Amino acid sequence: MEPFIRFEKIQKAFDEKVIYTDLTLDIQKGETITIIGGSGTGKSVMLKLLLVLMKPDAGKIFFDGKNVLEIPNDELITVRKRVGMLFQGGALFDSMTVFDNVAYPLYEHYKDYSDEKVAKIVHEKLEVIGLPDTADMMPADLSGGMKKRIALARAIATDPEVILYDEPTTGLDPTNTNRINDLILDLQKKFKVTSLVVTHDMNSAFKVSNRLALLYDKKIEFIGTKAEIDKSDNEVVRKFIDGQIGE
Repeated sequence: MEPFIRFEKIQKAFDEKVIYTDLTLDIQKGETITIIGGSGTGKSVMLKLLLVLMKPDAGKIFFDGKNVLEIPNDELITVRKRVGMLFQGGALFDSMTVFDNVAYPLYEHYKDYSDEKVAKIVHEKLEVIGLPDTADMMPADLSGGMKKRIALARAIATDPEVILYDEPTTGLDPTNTNRINDLILDLQKKFKVTSLVVTHDMNSAFKVSNRLALLYDKKIEFIGTKAEIDKSDNEVVRKFIDGQIGE
């Protein structure tokens, strides 16, 4: 089966710091893959490359059969409409209400939508993340866990086929961590989304993922299910799981 997303022989460096020498990863439609690895290995860079917020020095990135690196800038908007992203920290607009934050991508991408249609979608998404009565609140009035969930509502406002999660549970207490993990699972189950998660939280990674990909030594060292990781005799995998290769 042809992968829905493919990173093929990616090379990337920032000045003299080499991030990838030969990164290749296939992601199938409808699965959740979590990228794990030490600090500074380039986990979050993969998300930016997929959105073409930056470009690799070499290699190809395929999305639904097309190399996004060859798509003209004006056509990239069409690709980005199909992708939602939960940014690290949530990245809500402090001067906007919850309603306006969630509505933002709808007004950006679907200028022909009526105010009534936008309002209907916003309230539907707030229901999905379990915060239906927060539309008039400001980000300053929200807890950290609520901010992450509102940011997730914004990420799914356009009904994306792909959701990118950059450290979705960082800074959250166990209760809110579980809420976010459950939402990731629910979105995959209900909407069949394809998800790429970057996290250092191994409990979350094991809970939400179909497969996990270990980024090490500037490439994907290992990819497999939790069961395959548990059984693996790969020395790097074992050291990472045992905490000898840290974040």
